[in-house]
Amino acid sequence: MDKEWASQKVRKISFEGDALRMSMDWTVEDLDKVQVLVESTHGASHPSSYHLGELMEEMEKGVFQAGGKPALYTTTDICDGVAQAHGGMHYSLPSRDFIASMVEIHALATPMDAMVLASAGDKAVPAHLMAIARLNIPAVHVPGGAMGAGPCLKSNEELWAMSVQVKEQKMSKEEFLAFQRACCPTCGACQYMGTAATMQVMSEALGLALPWTALIPATNAEIRRAARAAGQQVMRLVEHGITPDKILTKEAFENAIMVHSAIGGSLNAIMHLIAIAAEAGIKLDAETFDRIHREIPVLVDTKTAGKYPTELFWYAGGTPRVMQELRSFLHLDALTVTGHSLGDNLEAFNQNEMPRYAEMFLANYKLNYRDVIYPIGKPLKPEGSAALLKGNLAPKGATIKKSAVAEQMMVHEGKAKVFDSEEDAVKALLAKQIVSGDVVVIRYQGPKACGMPEMFFMSELIASDPVLSVTTSLVTDGRFSGATRGPCVGYVYPEALEGGPIAFVESGDLVRIDIPKRDLSIVGIAGKYATDDVIAATLEERRKSWIKPDIRHRGALGQYTRLTRPALEGGSMNQIISYIVSGEI
Repeated sequence: MDKEWASQKVRKISFEGDALRMSMDWTVEDLDKVQVLVESTHGASHPSSYHLGELMEEMEKGVFQAGGKPALYTTTDICDGVAQAHGGMHYSLPSRDFIASMVEIHALATPMDAMVLASAGDKAVPAHLMAIARLNIPAVHVPGGAMGAGPCLKSNEELWAMSVQVKEQKMSKEEFLAFQRACCPTCGACQYMGTAATMQVMSEALGLALPWTALIPATNAEIRRAARAAGQQVMRLVEHGITPDKILTKEAFENAIMVHSAIGGSLNAIMHLIAIAAEAGIKLDAETFDRIHREIPVLVDTKTAGKYPTELFWYAGGTPRVMQELRSFLHLDALTVTGHSLGDNLEAFNQNEMPRYAEMFLANYKLNYRDVIYPIGKPLKPEGSAALLKGNLAPKGATIKKSAVAEQMMVHEGKAKVFDSEEDAVKALLAKQIVSGDVVVIRYQGPKACGMPEMFFMSELIASDPVLSVTTSLVTDGRFSGATRGPCVGYVYPEALEGGPIAFVESGDLVRIDIPKRDLSIVGIAGKYATDDVIAATLEERRKSWIKPDIRHRGALGQYTRLTRPALEGGSMNQIISYIVSGEI
């Protein structure tokens, strides 16, 4: 191996560093080795991160066994589930950028020659993938796995609807508490194809994680073996000079978007993949997602839009099985962290005994892999999970997870009920002030306004109501949980605080959502249909009298809201530098 690694160059001019290292667990021999950052989001923050310390131990062993010297670091993440329904949710999306920046600091301040990163949560996985793209040193990502299934294959997002049933005395408090105690039985990412699960799959689909490591059940010994293998593999990447820029090509991102469509992935992955691509110097836009999602059908039947928890997705063959179905669409020559192409990896998967081993677990549920992953010739749904809508309410776009929308709500028109916070909208719904046919609009929730919190509480209350779920829509410049189901349009761009049209819609205006035509528009004023010219003139008059809210934040949230890009451009404050350099701003 070439001895001019970054760590060895620094040793020639920074003699104190060697002495400081040897005061810990370093030997003189270790100083000459490839120095590898072994980092995770391990901490007592939530189940996606609590168990990652065990994986770090295996990653460390793998690096040692392959002749490197690992150094363990952590920057833990927060939990969207814990942050729901209060101000803590404002910090969720910003945490992604700060975690990525901490990995950068850890890797460059030392400096490190390579890194192995383990994460499982909603913002932790995209943060680590952003850091890998930004730092461009040999790296392998270790997905932190899936939480075990809850009772009767139910999952924790159902607690929100149950809490309302308790208030309405339709469920006993004891029944609710029993489910609350049992619904999250293990560590790992939540049991549905939310953002955490989706982004683990995206890591593998991009080629940054070893094959079939996304969503391994967190209690299965296989996840520890995968972590050790990652530690060993990163040393091979160093030996062969394989850096992320050789893996993160435009074709790799197209592969990931195809897989995203097939798994019915979270809408948040659109923003995250755009941000990761930007770190890699690749221009990616929401239109690409919409185009690919028109071509690639949904093949995976997982919660919340489907039947099965993600643990069963891995038993069914996981990401490699999905990619086998998509072979004729994928860029099979794309390089991966195995050092081999995607096509070679899929051939190896076919010849491996492990898929048969995993499928045996499905027999416990009286299922086979085709119950979970459908063939491309007979898909679960004919088009992908996401759609990009545009119109006079969202001139630059908005997104919806159409695979989770009932057929009768693919086109919906109704009177707007406008709120400036989720809390006010929830109060109105619980007070029965939102009725069948309404289009609930929640604004001033974008990245610039308050960090772009999820509107999951409101969306879940609508989805859990048997009447509202098939008659009422939700539109916001905020975002949604990956668990969101129903006609929920998010990411409206431009956001309200930036003077987007969503700032000027008023209660009583008529709003139309037409998913097949990809349209999101105001079609009437004060309950009466109007022409495009009249609507445009009315919005312009409202704009003139609009007073921009004075929304200010201190500290980390203030830093994020001042610097962030729009959500459909990645929502990252770190992108500001590249845009300044390129002259776009």
